Amino acid sequence: MFDSIDSLQQGLEAVGYWADRRLATAVFLALKLQRPLLLEGEPGVGKTELAKSLAQALSRSLLRLQCYDGLEQREALYEWNYAAQLLHMRAAEGKADAAQVEREVYQERYLIRRPLLQALETPAPGAVLLIDEVDRADEPFEAFLLEYLGEYQVSIPEIGTIRAKALPVTILTSNRTRDLNDAVKRRCLYHWLDYPDRERELAIVRARVPQAGEVLSEQVAHFVQRLRSQPFANAFQRAPGIAESVEWAKALVALDTLALDPEVVADTAGILFKQRDDVAALNRDLAAQLLAPEDTLS
Repeated sequence: MFDSIDSLQQGLEAVGYWADRRLATAVFLALKLQRPLLLEGEPGVGKTELAKSLAQALSRSLLRLQCYDGLEQREALYEWNYAAQLLHMRAAEGKADAAQVEREVYQERYLIRRPLLQALETPAPGAVLLIDEVDRADEPFEAFLLEYLGEYQVSIPEIGTIRAKALPVTILTSNRTRDLNDAVKRRCLYHWLDYPDRERELAIVRARVPQAGEVLSEQVAHFVQRLRSQPFANAFQRAPGIAESVEWAKALVALDTLALDPEVVADTAGILFKQRDDVAALNRDLAAQLLAPEDTLS
């Protein structure tokens, strides 16, 4: 456990994650108060990466539950090993009564544990559980999560209530494809994770792509910042995230690029954007405007 916000920031930086003061405060309070943390923000701003980095910084195992439409309880919590249960019942035929066989087949050794149950049963110091893109799951699944989020326990009808051996650090992420239920939000601390400022993005690019020269790293960070700002942001459906900045820097290094120019920007637009219209919008003319000194633009 980190004893201050500063030490938490330093711990995250040591594993390659640059958190600003507000984000570090939210994470610190989630650890201190032992509450789940809900992170919302645009795709690619570092929500999932925070959970991975926090697990490294805390020296805890990371468990990930990737949410999607139609996700069921058995895929998140547990399911029974029906094949093993069937073998047991066949072996017990004629040797025990039905009630005894039923008790025996519903033992913990026949449980197939999924991320939520694994998180509760992880011994001290506990796990970091990432419930990723929870907004992609449906409302019944949100209702199912409430017992875990509020009390760090789950109920299995055949066994009873299973409580956490060591409280897991729980991070939920959402890209806001839909609004989450208020009951979920009330059980969590909340933080809106925005795009980083230029200095933080530059630090991330330097750390993740050390092969990039100083000039190129600064140009990448500055260029992406301008892409996200007005009036240029209006030309695109979605601004590139931190993940795209890092990937773009790696691509530029692979092309032996020492400094940005309109041609290389236009040729590599598919690294920054994933929509056809956005890639087409970042042509050489617009790239030249973005690369021009700001005081030359009207």
